[in-house]
Amino acid sequence: MTKAIRPLIAGNWKMNGLRASLGEFEAMLAGAPAAAAKADLLVCPPATLVAAFAEKAKEVNGKAQQGSWPLAVGAQDCHPKASGAHTGDISAEMLADAGAKAIIVGHSERRADHGETDLLVHQKTEAVWRAGLVAIVCIGETQHQRDAGQTIDICRGQLNLSLPQGCRADNLVVAYEPVWAIGTGLTPTTQDVEQIHGFIRELLIERFGGEGTQMRILYGGSVKPSNARELMAVANVNGALVGGASLKADDFLAIAAGC
Repeated sequence: MTKAIRPLIAGNWKMNGLRASLGEFEAMLAGAPAAAAKADLLVCPPATLVAAFAEKAKEVNGKAQQGSWPLAVGAQDCHPKASGAHTGDISAEMLADAGAKAIIVGHSERRADHGETDLLVHQKTEAVWRAGLVAIVCIGETQHQRDAGQTIDICRGQLNLSLPQGCRADNLVVAYEPVWAIGTGLTPTTQDVEQIHGFIRELLIERFGGEGTQMRILYGGSVKPSNARELMAVANVNGALVGGASLKADDFLAIAAGC
């Protein structure tokens, strides 16, 4: 019998947050133990705040074992290489050294703004593993692709090319984010979400066998407290990748409460 998958609520702060934001993170930490009864929590601030947030989380979590903290800290991107002449880039090893437990790769904004390909996402995923962290690999279609009926084909292609061999339930999370729903206030119907997440699950099982049955598949795209409970109740939705609503402790914790 397949065991239940523990949900993950991951906050992607994107290019938001200064040192003054530590107070908001502290409020999240204060509410995390109650929320952790329902889900694992992860906050991915900009790289400038990863070390400070991780240190605060370590301080608050006290003697909790690594991987069992009520609220962990992650990062939003990394370079495929461990080091070298790559001005302005940050390696997965550097982020691990700063205290990150996971790294988002392949977000649609990276794909669009920086021309990231599936091959590069594949390489970054391997880099995340090399540093001993969890990779959160993002996929999703644009409005034009959706209107053309290409959603399944786009997601299949991104998954097949972005995911390396060796994916396991403990080193990979897949986040489905329809590009047209990110920051727009729009969300697919629950039927649409169920269809796509079901397809992703089938593909993961086909490729990775039993591990695919336990991999977490997150939904992302205008997730907020008012729709979280409905989305989290959909089959094969194992949590959320939250954008703007993750910047406020009350909203982020309310979304976790919806699991």
